[in-house]
Amino acid sequence: MTMSKHLLFELGSEELPPKTLVKLSHALRDGIVQGLVAADIPFSAAKNYATPRRLAVLIEDLSTAQPDKIVEKRGPAIQAAFSPDGTPSKAAVSFATSCGVTFEQLDRLKTDKGEWLAFSQVVKGQATEDLVADIIRQSIAGLPIAKRMRWGNFTTEFVRPVHWAVLLYGDSVINAEILGLSTGNTTQGHRFHAPEKLTISHPENYEAILFNQGKVIVDIEQRKSIINAAAQKAAAAVNGIAHIEADLLEEIAALNEWPVPITGCFDTRFLALPAEVLITTMQTNQKYFPVKNADGGLLAHFITFSNIESSRPESIQHGNERVVTPRLADAEFFWKQDRKKSLEDRVQSLSTIVFQEKLGTIAEKSQRVSQLSEFIATRFKLDCEMSKRAALLAKTDLMTEMVGEFGNLQGLMGRYYALADNEPEAVAWALEEQYFPKQSGSVTASSPLGQVLAIAEKIDTLAGIFSAGLIPTGDKDPYALRRAALGILRTLIENNLTLDIRETVAFSLSLFIHTFDVTATQKAVIDFINDRLKSYCLEKGYSADEFDAVMTVLPPDPLDFMQRLAAVKAFRQLPEAESLAAANKRIRNILKKSDTQPADKIEGLVENEEIQLLKAAQLSAADIQPLLAQRDYQQTLNRLAQLRSDVDAFFDNVMVMTDDLALRASRLALLNLLSEQFLRCADISKLQS
Repeated sequence: MTMSKHLLFELGSEELPPKTLVKLSHALRDGIVQGLVAADIPFSAAKNYATPRRLAVLIEDLSTAQPDKIVEKRGPAIQAAFSPDGTPSKAAVSFATSCGVTFEQLDRLKTDKGEWLAFSQVVKGQATEDLVADIIRQSIAGLPIAKRMRWGNFTTEFVRPVHWAVLLYGDSVINAEILGLSTGNTTQGHRFHAPEKLTISHPENYEAILFNQGKVIVDIEQRKSIINAAAQKAAAAVNGIAHIEADLLEEIAALNEWPVPITGCFDTRFLALPAEVLITTMQTNQKYFPVKNADGGLLAHFITFSNIESSRPESIQHGNERVVTPRLADAEFFWKQDRKKSLEDRVQSLSTIVFQEKLGTIAEKSQRVSQLSEFIATRFKLDCEMSKRAALLAKTDLMTEMVGEFGNLQGLMGRYYALADNEPEAVAWALEEQYFPKQSGSVTASSPLGQVLAIAEKIDTLAGIFSAGLIPTGDKDPYALRRAALGILRTLIENNLTLDIRETVAFSLSLFIHTFDVTATQKAVIDFINDRLKSYCLEKGYSADEFDAVMTVLPPDPLDFMQRLAAVKAFRQLPEAESLAAANKRIRNILKKSDTQPADKIEGLVENEEIQLLKAAQLSAADIQPLLAQRDYQQTLNRLAQLRSDVDAFFDNVMVMTDDLALRASRLALLNLLSEQFLRCADISKLQS
């Protein structure tokens, strides 16, 4: 009967980096799980815990040993196992010796391919207690730690100095050394509320003991929930709503073992600043949750969390208020100073910042983006002068004090400063939206001018970096080119914008003055964008063969590509789809392999089926012409689906590769006529049955 127990591992340390705590916690759990799976030790569940001072993993129902295994070895074939005189051959004796038995103790294995000498034995599984420590050590060694540190006289390395280690299996300690520490069953509670050592009697009591006796909430997801609820309750007390962003919520949970909310306030004069400036100051510098009113306006309050239940919470409140005031005063100073100089006055200073060695300065990039914006605006039938103006000012907020202090406000501060300079509102919004979408799944630029600038800025970056030979490899993408390519695609597709990407990339490349292979670079950029397009389409639920069917015809416009793709997906649901896909595949193969060129004119057909197919094909060619002009690809394929019976009849009754060369050429021309009609939409021969 297989026995199992719960296993608890906890590593106690100095305060761990809050922004990577969750990542480390998950990695530790996953590493241990992978080690147990590789060692073939069964368990039912694995849960990770993390606080500022500890990483822990609980493995439930972990088997006490590996299962026993039957190991089978195959030896020489029977015909090679005996010498001519009938005695065991050297190969047979050597095999028996390697198995630790005599020749007589070997078995025989019969299969449909022959008969061999064989040996099997039961290998007893090792005890879990003998394997766990190494699995844990390997998991720790594999943690994603950018820079490990040493401390004291120890040679061990970790992200922070470690102080204790718990390794408990059932009610027994597994004695081992982890990062120079001897494992035990004692942990530590809250640094101030419960500094005494706590004994863990059983792994399943871990959470309760630390909560009840140690004033520590070890489950970070539970802490996040508690912090979220407490922040909203505190905000409601001042008639507000806590502004809680997921990243900051996780960071605050990673900073506190016993989170206690504290509500503070600041001088209402600071509310004259842009709300985003105040929010960034509070979130980035102070780790505060801002408070908004029901209409979304900012209130002069904030919510912070203390890692202690203080007898004088008002002292913590006043301390935080004293700290945040100079921070907000700095932002106020930046705001006032920056507005003394217009964005236009900052254009010249962009020439002092190098974008990339081969590509020149930010000023040179702005000039290229201005020309590219005009190119795109012309195709979108927008005001070219406004587009050029937005591009000219696009990067000027990088030269402001505010963006110098808060880099994440670039673009947004450009909008505020542009409005303060009495620039057109459309130009101001474009300055912010040039960076949209800012991350995966976030919104794309919504204003026409913003869309132009967002596309132009990203295409210039893509084309430029590729022309400089800095193509992303593996996980390395320092210029965020993958995000840029996806941003271009999403902006076009999700806003129903038509743009020839190949033509636009070619124009962008023509603006660079350094030496590079233009043709090869254009192909590399387009291929890179198409790779992102494929990922985008697969995430939207389209299949790889549907994507390939459209990609074969190389539509240069991403929106047009998606319209064709939707039509192909709908087409394959039709009852005629499978037969027509197979017929198209057959047609393409015949045309590809034939040494005979299709005739310039289809004539001399003799069989009723081919004559009928020609009439049907000519009629469908006329019918789909207006549909294609309207980009109605679904109706185009629906109309072509009506050819199925005539195509089937043709292949059932007509020999294409006849000895009559003139007739063969006409029949090939008929097939070519059919193929070209489908290829005006997609290559449905790519569809898999």
